[in-house]
Amino acid sequence: MSIPNPIKVLLVDNHPLVLDGLKAILETYDHIDVVGAAPSARSALDIARDAGPDVVLMDINMPELNGLDAIELFKEQSPATKLLMLSMHDSREYISTSVMYGASGYILKDVSTEEIIEAIETVAAGGTFFSTGVSDVLLERGDRAQKSKALTTREQAILLLIAAGKSNKDVAATLDISARTVETHRKNIKKKLGIATTAGLTRYAIENGLVGG
Repeated sequence: MSIPNPIKVLLVDNHPLVLDGLKAILETYDHIDVVGAAPSARSALDIARDAGPDVVLMDINMPELNGLDAIELFKEQSPATKLLMLSMHDSREYISTSVMYGASGYILKDVSTEEIIEAIETVAAGGTFFSTGVSDVLLERGDRAQKSKALTTREQAILLLIAAGKSNKDVAATLDISARTVETHRKNIKKKLGIATTAGLTRYAIENGLVGG
């Protein structure tokens, strides 16, 4: 891939060994210019304001401000900067949320150096990149969309109310059923969709256009 100017990359990870290792590796490539290595999302935002990176390669699990919440702040501050998430987690919810918040890619920490370079090049050029393990998880979303068709009308109504932030008690009052019945439906919905958390149900509803994001 031909990139006329060096790709300016900002690294963000709260683990010094990972941060130093990535910096050392990327600096061996002539077409990549590491403009900063930050131990936190907050400090990365400060660096980005002056350095204007093309790509931010960022971990998700960090103290104070995690990588997912930082995506939106980066998009507000530097709209042209591409966000590439680097994580040890292949969690469907992490991946989906990253994409929903505006990340251009998601790669796992166990990928090869070559794949990291390819990911950086791809998102810098305006594309999207997901490592192999992540792509498999994204494909499962299509399977889950099929599963949602198996929800009963009552379960769909409860899912909408849950996604709107209603408690079991609120849902019960709205639908004129018992809170225990709501909890039973909630468990069935999670089982059918393969989602373990209430936050996951909310994200699912938003991603599938059931409620506004």
